[in-house]
Amino acid sequence: MQHQIYPDMGTSASILTNKENTIKTTFRNMYEFECYDSKDNLKWKETVFNIVVDEGLDEILNQFYKGSAYTASHYVGLTDSTPTVAAGDTMSSHAGWAEVYTEYTEATREALTLGSVSAKSVDNSASKASFTINAAATIGGAFVTTDNTKNGTSGILIGVADFAAADRVVADGDTLNVTVTLTAATA
Repeated sequence: MQHQIYPDMGTSASILTNKENTIKTTFRNMYEFECYDSKDNLKWKETVFNIVVDEGLDEILNQFYKGSAYTASHYVGLTDSTPTVAAGDTMSSHAGWAEVYTEYTEATREALTLGSVSAKSVDNSASKASFTINAAATIGGAFVTTDNTKNGTSGILIGVADFAAADRVVADGDTLNVTVTLTAATA
């Protein structure tokens, strides 16, 4: 059998490659503060978003993907006035803010007791972190950590929120309730 090649015949080849698929996940946490006076009158309300710091992002990856030494215990703490939050903040090093800890009566930072996860979100609205204020203070925001020790430097800092506008004042006899909503989304 003999093959013939005609001058107008050609060959072609193509290589199909998959483009890199990027799935971007964002973690966004919202803090809602409600300050009530001693007669249970709402004095002020503030809603702010935080950053999840580098240490917190590492902790999320480490616990979810590696499953190492996981703790579900998280706590809410309060920051002083005019905090400057940075992605590199940790519990042992956060030069831009200090913790408010002597101005409330609870012996430890308040537990973050989360409800059921739904629609990529979970919050503590059924069990708000509640601080009984025993001295005047200026509050600049809040944070979530894995250690409950007031003014402690141990544990993992997950995220910090600062008031976008002005700091807020609390007085002896006030109650400050903090609702934290944790959200993960594909962006």
